[in-house]
Amino acid sequence: MEPLFSIITVTWNAGETIRPTLESVQRQTNSDYEMLIIDGASTDDTLSIARQASIAGLRVFSEPDHGLYDAMNKGIARSRGRYIMFLNAGDALAGDTVLARLAMLTTDNPGVIYGQTQLVDASRQVVGKRHLTAPRRLTADSFLNGMVVCHQAFVARRDLVPVYDLRYKFSADYDWCIRVLKASSLNAYAGREPIISYLAEGVTTRHHRASLWERYRIMCQHYGMARATLAHLGFIPRYLKRRLRGGANKQ
Repeated sequence: MEPLFSIITVTWNAGETIRPTLESVQRQTNSDYEMLIIDGASTDDTLSIARQASIAGLRVFSEPDHGLYDAMNKGIARSRGRYIMFLNAGDALAGDTVLARLAMLTTDNPGVIYGQTQLVDASRQVVGKRHLTAPRRLTADSFLNGMVVCHQAFVARRDLVPVYDLRYKFSADYDWCIRVLKASSLNAYAGREPIISYLAEGVTTRHHRASLWERYRIMCQHYGMARATLAHLGFIPRYLKRRLRGGANKQ
């Protein structure tokens, strides 16, 4: 029998960050899930930590990959759940009842279930809200405003899920979410209470320019050059405001 959720965590030498991720899954009141660790041949203690976790339905795979999105594609191929969600090492489900809340929204068989994200530091203290707020009504056109839903807070029905386009090195998740939304006729909002705690590590601007250029190309592909260019002009004040506040965070 297939589980309701497949939680996919991609790792590589994540021994210092993976414990809170595993613990947040282990504490869920809803147990209708499997968890897949897709590891890129770690050389630290990532695998031993994962295998010692008391999580029913945990499956661990470790082999070399060709980067994050290649590993995510492997996770999709190996998943068995009705819905797929990605949870990076260091990120966590924001409360013990998150899966139970999401499960209640599956009754109408939505293509996407999504929610809000909070930022936490390495000590797991909440440090603020994400710079973009997930809208109450989500469509593919919502992503003209940027990545309005954090990738980890975007739960997609597996029969609608495509593979990640490996031509994109930094923003394949943005393209992936738009493609899922184009295929979905009904999306369900999980409410104002965050469903994901996102680890704000402070090293998020390293590939920021390359990521922005990829996103522009993706927007041109999905929305046309005119709409993409107009949207990017609107991003400038928002970007400057974030820089003044101390930096940008991709998610």
